[in-house]
Amino acid sequence: MRESAESPVVTVNPAQARLLQLAAQGLLLAPRAKATPARLLAAIARMQLLQIDTIHVVARSPYLVLFSRLGAYPTVWLDQALARGALFETWAHEACFAPMADFDLHRDFRPARAGHWAQRHASRIRRDHRRETDDLLAHVAQRGPVRSADFTNGENRGSGGWWGWKAEKRWLEALFGTGELLVARRDNFQRVYDLAERVLQAAQRHRVERDAQTPQAIKQEWIARSIKALGIAPARWLADYFRLGRQITSDELEPLLARGEILKVRVNGWDKPAYVHADHAPLLQRAAAGGLRATHSTLLSPFDPLVWDRARAEALMDFDYRIECYTPEAKRRYGYYVLPILRRGRLVGRLDAKAHRREGRFEIKALFLEDGVVADEALAIDVAAAIRDCAAWHETPAVSVGRCEPRAFAAPLKRALRGLGQAG
Repeated sequence: MRESAESPVVTVNPAQARLLQLAAQGLLLAPRAKATPARLLAAIARMQLLQIDTIHVVARSPYLVLFSRLGAYPTVWLDQALARGALFETWAHEACFAPMADFDLHRDFRPARAGHWAQRHASRIRRDHRRETDDLLAHVAQRGPVRSADFTNGENRGSGGWWGWKAEKRWLEALFGTGELLVARRDNFQRVYDLAERVLQAAQRHRVERDAQTPQAIKQEWIARSIKALGIAPARWLADYFRLGRQITSDELEPLLARGEILKVRVNGWDKPAYVHADHAPLLQRAAAGGLRATHSTLLSPFDPLVWDRARAEALMDFDYRIECYTPEAKRRYGYYVLPILRRGRLVGRLDAKAHRREGRFEIKALFLEDGVVADEALAIDVAAAIRDCAAWHETPAVSVGRCEPRAFAAPLKRALRGLGQAG
């Protein structure tokens, strides 16, 4: 769709742009239907990617990202979707789950992602340990799927490596990075690796086989999908979603505009144009007419797509967010595993949480509201309900509240939690 007198550029304000992004991400409205395995897969397809992280102070990130969109669901559904081949694991934004229907696109784009840190490490280890990785590949071919834990007697041969892993773990990860191995399933969240061809054969009914495409053509696909996943975005936000390297240029966007796959949009106060996917044209019209209303309140993972780009979260959500679990303790401002609090279209604060599963207790070590957020009873009721829902899903229904900033918010929050049957 080319710009013309018949197709004027739509203008929205920043608040409308924020609601549009929340709608595209599945975070605008409270879930209206019970979670199902099909809705879980649909949520991942909507986001395009589901980032993986192993920290489980609360829930592991991919499970929590889905909870924020679906409400309570059995986490085993994600494991089952991987095991039956509806999903696969790949390096994209970082380590991610992605729909198996997109496997060929990710595979054919691998050469263009050679600069990604994980791809560089994989190529180096495969090159420097050719004999060992060949032997390991032969072992998997002959004996079937393996975990790194199966190699209990291996020495930590060589120097360096990823996070001090033993040699076999580094070699398995390298073969995964080169695409020779895939993750067949996870056992207690540990990767189980198998030959790529065996995993793909088992997943054949979920795979959409495509003619080979050039990395340049796939990059165009990734740009369009990034815009769709984000709902609305200027060019400077687009490269981060699939980690496409340098900033996307107007020359790269022009073919998508010319084909009508994306639309150019003005956002009041922004110095550059924004873009919306053509599939979201009706949503854009609703946003521009003031027809989007946020009803959802929930806790978010530190690795949620809404906040994984710090610059984007600050510009669009007015939320300065840094993931501090990898920051030395003395330099942390808010805590180890800090969950953003989404309340009816706005990120109103964050809390440092820990789920004590044996005790059945959800501990809020500290909770911080954003400057300018009114700490009233209405806010306390919504935040308490979001905490209650997350705690119940974790099977840690007893909620304890520690430090609150501002301190005056502690009392209404505890009252609201008691009113919901939580300890507070």
